[in-house]
Amino acid sequence: MLKISYYLTAVLLFSIHAYAETTQPMNVLVLYADDWRNDTLGVAGNPVVLTPQLDKLSSQGLRFTQATVTTAICGVSRASLYTGQWMSRHQNMSFKMFKTPWEHTMPGQLRSHGYWVGHVGKWHNGRFPAKYFDFGRSYAGVHWFKNPDGSKTHVTQKNEDDSLEFLRTRPLDKPFYLTVAFFATHAEDRNPLQFLPQLKSMALYKDTTIPVPPNATDASFKRLPEFIANEKNEGRARWHWRFDTPEKYQTMMKNYYRLATEVDSACGRLIAELEAQGALDNTLIIFTGDNGYYHGEHGLADKWYPHQESIRVPLIIKDPRMPQEMIGTTNDDFALNVDLAPTILSAAGITPPPSMQGSDLAPLYLSANKPEWRSEFFYEHPTHRSIDFIPSSEALVRKDWKYIYWPDYDREQLFNLLDDPREENDLVNNPEHQPRLDEMRSRFAELKAAAR
Repeated sequence: MLKISYYLTAVLLFSIHAYAETTQPMNVLVLYADDWRNDTLGVAGNPVVLTPQLDKLSSQGLRFTQATVTTAICGVSRASLYTGQWMSRHQNMSFKMFKTPWEHTMPGQLRSHGYWVGHVGKWHNGRFPAKYFDFGRSYAGVHWFKNPDGSKTHVTQKNEDDSLEFLRTRPLDKPFYLTVAFFATHAEDRNPLQFLPQLKSMALYKDTTIPVPPNATDASFKRLPEFIANEKNEGRARWHWRFDTPEKYQTMMKNYYRLATEVDSACGRLIAELEAQGALDNTLIIFTGDNGYYHGEHGLADKWYPHQESIRVPLIIKDPRMPQEMIGTTNDDFALNVDLAPTILSAAGITPPPSMQGSDLAPLYLSANKPEWRSEFFYEHPTHRSIDFIPSSEALVRKDWKYIYWPDYDREQLFNLLDDPREENDLVNNPEHQPRLDEMRSRFAELKAAAR
């Protein structure tokens, strides 16, 4: 009798949990890569990197081909993810806590509306505010962690293990939100090896020659403004760390791609866990990154500046509400990192706070008629440490033209992205383009003011 009673109780509890999963608001899983630019995906046409799990996710959702960040640096971009705001408004100029009240942030709103909220991995906005999360594991900076028994765990494996713990211990009567903030593919800056993948990955790309970008040249570097094209600039310093010989370039890029493939595998296992739990069909999944990354283009490494390589990121969205005809397609509208917070809140049935400046992306793939959408946006980056180290930069970005302004030096640049997608030919002093320069300069000022 006791065995039968136990069995019936177990069946009843399972039924209650299953019912809760099908009737509660949508779950949200954000897979957030670091220093992972838009074309570090097989499905995006990269001829080398292996990303089968993310390619599969793209085939089940929608990939935005013109996804960009409004500030290309880890801390600021992450603040924009959580607040839905430009740097000018949330006021995180480096790696400190943003000024936006927590109750106006995306995770703050979700938790106040009954979500079980988690964060795993890199935070990079000051001290991690654990009190605002139901589950929080914050760490970054190195690729290998030493365990008490003397063994080591790779940061990507730790990201995966902690995320699985969240998914397996969450209360089943609540919807969940989880950010998996991978540290990869960020370099371990203080280590001369820079990129340290897991041993099991070392056979990957072993016999592959990584193509060198056409503008990863000294000539391209010298075409930059003189305050960038010098050995004091941090982008150039990091180029020396990683790319200043052909042999070093091959070693670094192979290890970078190995880290990317490891993240891809971890993403696949987390998605498989959702499927095993029966939660996949009620979960909004977003894969994106915090900024782009120079792979030697312009003679630089890392990010920060308004070039395409630095500001463009991957963005894949798998939304259970997506109509069949949209699944497996791409969208070339500007999708910004500030759009993700209002997109997530709207999917959860929550009206975004008026302080959020981004827009819900869902109408771009849910509406029968395409809504009016932005054709341009304002980019900004603060001076970091000093104007010699990383000078500030701003830009008005369109698909066909880009206006760049360097505030520390009162310098302008103008590029025709259709004719010159690698931004090698500055047209700012060409009289033929003076009317366009005047128009873009004026519009730039308007959007800059609106970002505050």
